[in-house]
Amino acid sequence: MIRSLLVSLILSTALSGCLAIAAGGVAGTGYTVAQERSVGSVVDDNAIWTKIKSAFLQHDVNDLFGDVNVEVSEGRVLLTGDVRSPQTRVDAVRITWQVSGVKEVINEIQVTDQTTLKNYANDLWIITQVKSRLLLEKNLRSINYSVDCINATVYLMGIAQDQNELNRATIIAGKVKGVKNVISHVRLRQDPLRS
Repeated sequence: MIRSLLVSLILSTALSGCLAIAAGGVAGTGYTVAQERSVGSVVDDNAIWTKIKSAFLQHDVNDLFGDVNVEVSEGRVLLTGDVRSPQTRVDAVRITWQVSGVKEVINEIQVTDQTTLKNYANDLWIITQVKSRLLLEKNLRSINYSVDCINATVYLMGIAQDQNELNRATIIAGKVKGVKNVISHVRLRQDPLRS
C-alpha cells in the first residue's frame, strides 16, 4: 500500500517536473549557466538520468523505479534508496552500467525495507532543511549540490569550490535535526578526475 502510494507520488512529481522543464526553458537555462558543470554536461546528465529511470520503469516499477533514487553529476551516478532484496540492489547497478555515458556508479542503496510513510516524510523534511540551509549559507554555491536522504542518512553529491566549502556543507547537513549520518560524494572543482 505504501509503495503504491509512493510510486503514484513519484510519477506525478516526475510528470510535473517534465511540465516545468518544458515551460521554463529560459529559467532553466539561467540555472544551468550558474552551475559549475558545463551546459553540455548538464544536458548529458539529464539524458543519463532519464535513460536510467526509464530502464528501471521497464524492469520493475515498484522496487527499482519506485524505491531507487538517481542523482547524476558529470556522468557519475549516485544510487540511493531502500529496497527489500539484495537482488534489487544488484539489478539497479547492473542496469545503470548499461546506460551510455555512465562513467561511475556509486551504490548507496540500503536493503532494509524500512520505508514507512513516516520515514519517507521525515527524509523529505530533512532534504528540504538541508537544501534551505545550504542556500542561505554565505559564500557557498548551493546550486552545485544535490541532496538526498534515506532513513535519516544524508547523501551529498556535486562539485565544491574548495575543501573549506565542502567541509561547511557537510557540517550544515549534519546539524539538521534528525540526521544520523552524512555521506559525501562531492568532488572539488579542481579535482583532476573531473576532466
